[in-house]
Amino acid sequence: MAERAIAHVAFLGTGLMGAPMAANLLAAGYRVTVWNRTPAKAQPLVDQGATLAQTPAAAVADVDAAVAMLADGPAVEDLLEAQGVADALPHGALFVDCASIPPATARRHAERLAGRGVGYLDAPVSGGPSGAESASLAIMVGGSETDVARGEPLLRAMGTPTRVGPAGAGQTAKLANQVIVGLAIGAVAEALLLAERGGADPAKVKQALTGGFADSKVLQIHGQRMLDRTFVPGAAARVHLKDMETILDTAREGGLSLPLSQTVHDLFRDLADRGGAGYDHSALLLELERRNAPARLGDKPDRLPANDG
Repeated sequence: MAERAIAHVAFLGTGLMGAPMAANLLAAGYRVTVWNRTPAKAQPLVDQGATLAQTPAAAVADVDAAVAMLADGPAVEDLLEAQGVADALPHGALFVDCASIPPATARRHAERLAGRGVGYLDAPVSGGPSGAESASLAIMVGGSETDVARGEPLLRAMGTPTRVGPAGAGQTAKLANQVIVGLAIGAVAEALLLAERGGADPAKVKQALTGGFADSKVLQIHGQRMLDRTFVPGAAARVHLKDMETILDTAREGGLSLPLSQTVHDLFRDLADRGGAGYDHSALLLELERRNAPARLGDKPDRLPANDG
């Protein structure tokens, strides 16, 4: 397909992650057109120089590349098909999907868009809102070498991209990321509960582990959220539950058994079933506390989304 130099970019989905990612594209000098289901959420980007489109199809009509940062596979499917983005993208444009979706869905989207002469990258991200704001996201990229080379400068304006294989491979890498993050959140929650019950100061235990083999961003960031009992997302538990379901489905398709992932999935499912779907995924601690009542980490009150005034 004919290559287009990337100067004009559509950014579709300007929520908690998408807004700072789009702002970084503006700061890097790209011409940016934005669309969001709730237009008011895109207004700060308009104030920074972006153009607001009324529909996603209108947003992509004359762009060189489009970046989508939506919630899940069905949302991306709706965007491409029901809302007409697949047919509205110009021949030779590049579609970059930063959502976390099943690898098979990414491969299907790549084939659909290739038939229209549109390049495709599945480029899910890790690093949370802080990484989005600082343009330091880890970006796991699936796609052809040619399409990745075209999209690399665009992706570097938002983080650090790494090509991990053909279309769908980026999503597989994101699943691997979510396995590690989910299990680590569970491990940190169990470790801090164990420290509390054993008579140690959990905050001092966290400090003592810093720099050793047990140290990690999960310990430092999510461990602190647990100590502070601050469970306002961040990344919502329902999103991690969705990812854990995709992990287990993908593992079954490949003939794998992942017992640790199954356990963490069940913890997230039970947390969500008991009203915690919208809590930060560090709230996995709350489900472990429920199963070990009356065990509790610290004496601070819980800060939850519903009472986050």
